[in-house]
Amino acid sequence: MLQKRSIGGSFKTGEIFHLLNEIWKILKGEERDYTRGNIRKAILLLSVPMVMEMMMESVFAVADIYFVSKMGADAIATVGITESIITLVYALAVGLSVGTSAIVSRRVGEKHFQEASIAAWQSILTGIVFSSLIAIPGIFIAGNILHLMGASKIIVDEMSSYTAIMLGGNLTIMLLFIINAVFRSAGNPVLSMKVLWFANGINILLDPILIFGLGPIPGFGIKGAAIATTVGRGFAVAYQLYLLFYGNSRVSLKGISFNPVKKIIMKVLRLAYGSVSQYIVATSSWIVLMRIMAEYGSSVVAGYTIAIRIVIFALLPALGISNAASTLVGQNLGAGNPARAERSVWITGKVTMLLMAVTGFILVIWADSFIALFTNDTAIITYGKTGLRIVSYGFVAYGLGMVMVNAINGAGDTRTPLWINLISFWMIEIPLAWLLSHLAGWAQNGVFIAILPAESIMTLITLFIFRKGRWKLKYV
Repeated sequence: MLQKRSIGGSFKTGEIFHLLNEIWKILKGEERDYTRGNIRKAILLLSVPMVMEMMMESVFAVADIYFVSKMGADAIATVGITESIITLVYALAVGLSVGTSAIVSRRVGEKHFQEASIAAWQSILTGIVFSSLIAIPGIFIAGNILHLMGASKIIVDEMSSYTAIMLGGNLTIMLLFIINAVFRSAGNPVLSMKVLWFANGINILLDPILIFGLGPIPGFGIKGAAIATTVGRGFAVAYQLYLLFYGNSRVSLKGISFNPVKKIIMKVLRLAYGSVSQYIVATSSWIVLMRIMAEYGSSVVAGYTIAIRIVIFALLPALGISNAASTLVGQNLGAGNPARAERSVWITGKVTMLLMAVTGFILVIWADSFIALFTNDTAIITYGKTGLRIVSYGFVAYGLGMVMVNAINGAGDTRTPLWINLISFWMIEIPLAWLLSHLAGWAQNGVFIAILPAESIMTLITLFIFRKGRWKLKYV
């Protein structure tokens, strides 16, 4: 009975002040061993900085769209179409960060901190190589890519510089994800949070200055938004590297060899392959949805873009909590305690579902008010609020699905979620979106509606697989 309470018991009233003190210590940067003690406390201590980190990541998107929206529907559409292209960069970044997290958290759970540090550096090297392969062609063919995505002639001719800068500076995205995964896996998620607070502070400061100009500084229009975002992320990466070399984390780059280690890189790539593939499958489906949506004009694309940005912002707290589940699974499997790993996931799933239920309700009720924060264009508000309401109905399912997928990925099984994504997005979502928008005549609303069954089915399949428990046997 005592053992059970120590694993998953609830908090007593008298423990509240102690818990707040613990949270304060975590926010100050104190590292913890999450393979022992109360699971609910571990989830809370990991989740608070992770949720704040995820919210800061979304602020990049929200801040950009807020200022860009002042420039009209074509500018908003440019950001939306570019973001759908950049999702492929995110796919690689997230995939490599998942592979990094699985290895580093497992080594930390085993208390092999030197091996964890070496694995972290090999992941960083891998990210640098992949980002170079994207940046060089991306700078020169940005306009062609926008044309293929169905963008208007004005966007291709006058606004492709935004896309070129975002693709050219993709290294900042790649390293932000990989190094923040290292911090989280080491049990110090507050470092990831601080990095993104720093990056967003710079981005929010530079956005209005570089877009509209200030004093002697000329306004660069939509190009300025890309510069602000890339510069903000660039400073954040420099801060990350400083922390890795001169900070006090258990995972550090001080004193390790910087030569490539083929065995570790291949292990990262094997783990990343499944994660990258699953993310590419998911995000490329969003590209196809954007392509279908583009047929209905810039106002529809602008409404879709704003709605999806709000959805992403609303879902990121759930993603932050699900990242806590991933870290707990990796560390506890490394410590030889699969029962604790499983219980962590179930508790995290319940918390996330409750949070998403409340969030979804708020977005459904006040959808038009949220869209109106970004634009006063009546047409964009109409399209955006309808899409936001439709997608928000599935928030509970989305939240649980995130937790289950991240738990399986955290165990080192990145292949299983891949085929789940193939079924959900390419066999269900895309065909259904086309059928509902074209054959059923529901136009852009058909695209939004198709998201609900696809995401819900993904959650049900993942839940079934998680309950079977084969992920507990995975070794990385």
